[in-house]
Amino acid sequence: MRYIPSTVTIAVTTLTLVAASAALILQSSAETTGSSYTSTAPKDCRVRSAGNGVDDSTVRVCPGKNGLIVLVSEDDLRETVSVGRNRLAASREPAAQAWFGPFNSTTNTVEWRAANGRPYAIIQRWHIADNSDQDKDGRPIARQMLAVTRLAPGPVCHVAYVDVQANPDANELARKAADEIARNFKCGKDKVNIVGVSGRAVELASH
Repeated sequence: MRYIPSTVTIAVTTLTLVAASAALILQSSAETTGSSYTSTAPKDCRVRSAGNGVDDSTVRVCPGKNGLIVLVSEDDLRETVSVGRNRLAASREPAAQAWFGPFNSTTNTVEWRAANGRPYAIIQRWHIADNSDQDKDGRPIARQMLAVTRLAPGPVCHVAYVDVQANPDANELARKAADEIARNFKCGKDKVNIVGVSGRAVELASH
């Protein structure tokens, strides 16, 4: 005897197929966001003189993600960090001119935030010298801050600062800022966001 499906059975089957198709579409269009890491340690980069005649001024060109490089320029015990397709492109970005007044340096780890493998921001930890607070040897104590930098398309610039000491969840706050602020941030127009509780590191960086 030949089976003839009922109207209800056909309707249920159709709805099931539609739901499955919708789920596949949503899954394929969903954005996969995550972090990966690279190094700016001198041993992992090409290091050369900055060419400005200042002793100990150096430039590090370090491999990044997705064909990008990280340019770390040091001059007078202060650093800038920028990103581009090559050294020249990175040096022309606003981030390459983002100086902090006090002596400062960055750690060697760069965190890349990416969607579907395409990076849109980096996060890096900075140490900023606090001349008003010195250790027993008379050296300024370093205050830690996370800086979030947006990437191309569009200019490369700082978009957010997170004070590490003032925020126990500083890393998560920085990632949230990268995910929610970086891509729509307008360099030169928007003000850099202070995310979480402000603290001494952010105060030093803002002067």
